Amino acid sequence: MTTDAQDIDPERLEQTLGQLVVDMGAAMNGALVLIGVDLGLWRALDESGPTTSEQLATRTGIRERYLREWLSAQVASGYLRYDPDDDTFTLSPEHAMALAREDSPVYLAGGLHLIGSVYKDRLRITDRIRNGEGFGWHEHDPELFIGTEQFFRPGYRANLVDAWLPALDGVVDKLTAGARVADIGCGHGVSTTILARAFPQSTVHGFDYHDASIDRARALAAEEGVGNVSFEVASAANFPGDGYDLICYFDCLHDMGDPVGALRHAGEALADDGSVMLVEPFAHDSLVENLDPVGRMYYAASTVLCTPSSLDQPVALGLGAQAGERRLAEVAAEAGFGTFRRATETPFNLVLEARP
Repeated sequence: MTTDAQDIDPERLEQTLGQLVVDMGAAMNGALVLIGVDLGLWRALDESGPTTSEQLATRTGIRERYLREWLSAQVASGYLRYDPDDDTFTLSPEHAMALAREDSPVYLAGGLHLIGSVYKDRLRITDRIRNGEGFGWHEHDPELFIGTEQFFRPGYRANLVDAWLPALDGVVDKLTAGARVADIGCGHGVSTTILARAFPQSTVHGFDYHDASIDRARALAAEEGVGNVSFEVASAANFPGDGYDLICYFDCLHDMGDPVGALRHAGEALADDGSVMLVEPFAHDSLVENLDPVGRMYYAASTVLCTPSSLDQPVALGLGAQAGERRLAEVAAEAGFGTFRRATETPFNLVLEARP
């Protein structure tokens, strides 16, 4: 239906165009944030304090004309402060935590690799959506795997050992004494290695169907000198072993084609008093409740990453990244788990505990 000109609300149209301009600027500047990471500009700004573009050029060896434009873009994005009196640019400590300090619990700059991969894969994903087909995790540009590792690592480092595990019933005591742990869909093994390092008496096994991710996980664990960890290519439906005291799914169950079957296999592989920990993207149980910046990000990621991954696999349930606690509880119950509860949460994650 064609809309007549007199039906247009000028104020609403202006708001729409304004939102698009904001979004286009954010999308463009995301690439500049990563360029700043790659060139060491954020780190240099964090170390230098207020600096001119000429001083930053001397410090980094980057041509000043490039830096002037890049710095101006970051001021326009609100990531830097500019003082016109002395022509200096300043990175605040708060922005440094998110953009410059990779050991910060809120470092997010690296996660923009994930978004970069979506643009590379856009045309192929569009074709799959047009044809109603899935798009496997393994089919994505490798930048996705780098971005996934860098996006989730800060949160896992900050929360897994100190907050999430203590929220589970009796799990920390088991891990301290020596437990058998499986990390399903482990990707690059960030969560697996954190668990193994924190609990040296336990043995932690990481499983993922993507062989390139398993190779990366092994290399990272070796670099960090963690010995009580192993990695193997295996799917969530047939990973080997039994008698596990803890089976973990970090931000991956919703990506699986058959999450019910995956949890059912986990239940069979658990020790008698074992636990399953599900770490899932934070979501309420309805669309209306999820209309906020976190929900916006996760719905977008779910459209091009999570749901296509599920639809590429047998069963193709397509939970999506915003399934919510109630839907996940239904999946766990169908898989045979009698106990299911929210153990804790962060702005980005739900941490759920399931027992047979």
